Amino acid sequence: MHDLIAITPLGGTTAQTDSFPGLGISEQPNWALASVSARHGQVATVHKIAPSLIGTDLPEVGKVSCGSEMAAFWMGPDQWMITAAHDAHEDLANMLRTGFTSSASVTEQTDGWARFDVEGENTVAMFERLCPLNARAMTKDSVSRSAIEHLGCFVICWAAGHRFSVLCPRSSAGSLHHALCTAAKSLG
Repeated sequence: MHDLIAITPLGGTTAQTDSFPGLGISEQPNWALASVSARHGQVATVHKIAPSLIGTDLPEVGKVSCGSEMAAFWMGPDQWMITAAHDAHEDLANMLRTGFTSSASVTEQTDGWARFDVEGENTVAMFERLCPLNARAMTKDSVSRSAIEHLGCFVICWAAGHRFSVLCPRSSAGSLHHALCTAAKSLG
């Protein structure tokens, strides 16, 4: 039998945390992710099923909806990413696939993405140096796509002005982490 060891997107056995004046950046590997895409003609059905399945309505364009255990953010027309604590929802994609039946296509995304939480009073200033995202205008529970160091990323605002999550493809986690830390260092 193989002795496999789980590693984080940055290649460690524990999540990395970096601190800068007025800013913290932390790797967040313990989140399950699954994408949900409504199938042709099934948008209303998907919206009807979602609250009982994930504990919240599916969000509108540019928004995030949070339930007690799961959150959903808008990815594109009739497409959402569902996220939940990995320990409680390791089989998130299968649970969603079973619940939405033939009304939606569900794809496991957990190991395809890396997430970094960025918080502190200098968060907006960091984003202003890093990318074309107007982080200052983002409101609580909003999401936007932005290019960060030539990477297509999702940026979620949890608390306006000071608490965000950035998701990028897992294969680019090192590049995004370097960009975030470099921008954070430049503020000091």
